Amino acid sequence: MKRLAHISDLHFGRIDHKVVDGLLADLAAQRPDLIVISGDLVQRAKPRHFEAARAFLRELTAPYLVVPGNHDIPVYNVFRRFTDPFGHYRRYISADLSPIHVDSEIAVLGINTARPVILDFSEGRMNKAQIQRVREVFCELPETVFKVLFTHHPFLPPPDSPDTRLVGRHKLALPALESCGVDLMLAGHLHKAYSGDIMSHHTQVARSILVAQASTATSTRLRNEANAYNLIAIAPPQVTFEVRSWEGAAFTAGLVSTWIKRGQRWELQAQDSGFRPVGSAA
Repeated sequence: MKRLAHISDLHFGRIDHKVVDGLLADLAAQRPDLIVISGDLVQRAKPRHFEAARAFLRELTAPYLVVPGNHDIPVYNVFRRFTDPFGHYRRYISADLSPIHVDSEIAVLGINTARPVILDFSEGRMNKAQIQRVREVFCELPETVFKVLFTHHPFLPPPDSPDTRLVGRHKLALPALESCGVDLMLAGHLHKAYSGDIMSHHTQVARSILVAQASTATSTRLRNEANAYNLIAIAPPQVTFEVRSWEGAAFTAGLVSTWIKRGQRWELQAQDSGFRPVGSAA
């Protein structure tokens, strides 16, 4: 079994320091095998914001992979936004905008969907080179390896907001994800936590792919949800998502969703808000 912690939308520069400390403590206690960070590490792409984000990353006790989000691109410095949009990110966070982890059980690939040149650069998209990278990484791996793609921008809208704008060119990307056997997609951006099957919205997709969205882990920019992150237990053919939410003094177990793969389809086996250790039987 592999345990992933999926955190997103940290927004250093507009954070609650008590929540940050609580998150570090909870991550250390949960001891995930890998931490996946799906963008928006800072609020305004300023050096001091990135310095705070870097200090946070140095406190993590597990290996991590990270991609940028739209907030990691300069907003008001238009010259830097167009000439060196990821300069501060590369300096303070990571020079690798498409990180990867592969072992005998799991493969995790990050794709940078943040774009400084589109009209509304709060939105994102994938390009053809990135879609090709998805194919090159995942299609070469055996079916026994559980395959995870993470981006900042979402591929699946919230259940209560089906018209939410999704990552650009997702219709071009989905066939690659489908044909290469991607099992799970992680993203943030919306500050809303939910999970589901990509087929529930994209009717053209014939292969079942799980999706988990993360809320904001540490920001004060809440959207009617508490700060939270996803703790994910992967034990094929079962995957369990536990939303761990900030309750004022610590992060605690919230909604637990257990999915099981029967044939080629993921089915929701159980879902409740009572405490259940991640990875336990439903």
